[in-house]
Formats: sequence, C-alpha cells, structure tokens
Amino acid sequence: MLSVQNLSFRYDAYSKYILEDISFEVKKGEYVSIVGENGSGKSTLVRLLLGLLKPTTGEVQQKAGSIGYVPQKKVNLTHFPLTVFELLDSYRRVLKVKDRNTVYNMLEEVGLLGFEKKLAGELSGGQLQKLYIARALINNPELLILDEPSTGIDVKGQREIYAILKRLNQDSKITIISVDHNLDAAVANSTVIFHITNGKGHFCNPKKYAVEAVPSNS
Repeated sequence: MLSVQNLSFRYDAYSKYILEDISFEVKKGEYVSIVGENGSGKSTLVRLLLGLLKPTTGEVQQKAGSIGYVPQKKVNLTHFPLTVFELLDSYRRVLKVKDRNTVYNMLEEVGLLGFEKKLAGELSGGQLQKLYIARALINNPELLILDEPSTGIDVKGQREIYAILKRLNQDSKITIISVDHNLDAAVANSTVIFHITNGKGHFCNPKKYAVEAVPSNS
C-alpha cells in the first residue's frame, strides 16, 4: 500500500534533520498509529507521505488508488454560511463524484445524518471532526491519513471518532495511518504502532508498546 525507503528530511542545508533514514511499509488493511513526543517529526512525516513536502533523501512510494486526508488544523468555518450538506456537496463536485447520494452516505457513515441543514460553523469540535472525516471519505479512499484526530475534542467525542475509524478499518477495509498523541486510543485501535524518537522510527506491537510506555517506579 505504501513504502518509505531511507527517508530523511531537513528544511535546508544548515538545519538539523527532523527525520533521518526512516524506512517502513504499510500493508493494505493495517491501522498504523504514529506516536512520539511533541516536535519529534510526526506531522512532518505525514506531509511527506502526502507529497506536500519533498524528502531531502530517500523516497515515498504509494500504491493506493485514492487517499483521504484529515488535517489537524481546521479552517475556521464560523464566517462561512455553508450548511453541512453544501460543504460536502461542493467537495463532491470538485472531485467529480457523480452520485449526489454519496454525501448522504458519508454523513450516515460518521453519524451526522440529520445535520444536513445545520451551518458547518455551528458544529461542536467532535461534530466538525466527523464532518472532515466524511469529506475525506467522499472519494472512496483506499488509504485514510489523519493528523491528531482527537485534538480539541471532549472524551465522549473522542470515543465516537475512534469508533468510526476502527469501523472504517475493520468493516470497510480502509487502510489507516493516524498521527496520535492519545496513546490509549493508539494501543486500543491500531494493528501496529510506529514510534518516532530523535528523528528515528521503529514499528512495535500495540500490546508490547502499552507495557513499555508505562513509566517504571524503580
């Protein structure tokens, strides 16, 4: 599905490497949580995977037919008088998806059916995140990439978001790569964890990571 080979990145020749010699593969159907301390390069890695940044060295190869992306930073919709339906439908038309019912299907998928006429700027944090997930699903992606999906959302909303993602992965067979600071959710939902520290990265089993992540009392 996606392959990263000897990937390194720095912004210019005078700065230190943010990521250095990272290699990994994401297989079809996996749910990969990317974890690490703040500033470790998680979001930078996502931008490299999406092609928004060019690697300093190495390469990213992706074989997904289509990719959906849910960013961490959301556009402020308060001053845009668009309804939930209008926002998704405009995106559907940009992607040239012919079936207008796709909008309703995606709203149902994320639990927002019935919110079609509500202004997008009036949604709660959790509802807005569901809307962005619905938008990312419009083009029927094989790979869904998310950057910090639970940031700024209350506990109830977080549970709902992760339930949606787990269902998309297990039932709809969508491969998921998610940058996550919520370690409990990462351990509970992902099939594999990719941990980044000091610019390096390695895969680990979620259950093993749960044990290693608990600080020692000694």
